[in-house]
Amino acid sequence: MIILGVDPGSVLCGYGVVEHDGRNVALIEYGVIEAKRRHIDFNQRLKEIFSRLNSVIERTNPDAAAFEALFYSKNAQSLIKLSHARAAAILAVTNNNIPVIEYSAREVKKSVTGRGSASKEQVQYMVRSILSIEETPQFYDATDALAVAICHIVRKNHNQKKSTSWADFLKDHPELIISR
Repeated sequence: MIILGVDPGSVLCGYGVVEHDGRNVALIEYGVIEAKRRHIDFNQRLKEIFSRLNSVIERTNPDAAAFEALFYSKNAQSLIKLSHARAAAILAVTNNNIPVIEYSAREVKKSVTGRGSASKEQVQYMVRSILSIEETPQFYDATDALAVAICHIVRKNHNQKKSTSWADFLKDHPELIISR
């Protein structure tokens, strides 16, 4: 399963793509879309996010996309711009018929570091360790996006059907039964 993680932003939009084969997680690609560098007009920045994320989707063909859920900040203007950038990213994903899943920042941090209050540096360190990334990415947005993708894998595995009794467990896992 290939997962696209997105950390949306109107200036820097982080993305990361990983593959999970049921056991291992492997890095496919990651980076940031630096929308403000090329476009001063806000609408052009949204277009840049949409088109560049479409290119990532075409290259990597993800099965699902994981986004960090929005949280309210003190600055309403920033929240509005972030909402627009997020909408452009979600539109790129949904236009390609890819399901979108959301996780809170706390959930993402806990899935990757074990602590919901981890710092960006701790998240980056763990993402680099999990995916064997040797270089230090220039922006936290890229490792945050990879963390969201990893979170989806962790949560998906965690939320798989749980047996409610030993009989159900044995029925769900016949490969664990030893016959004599």
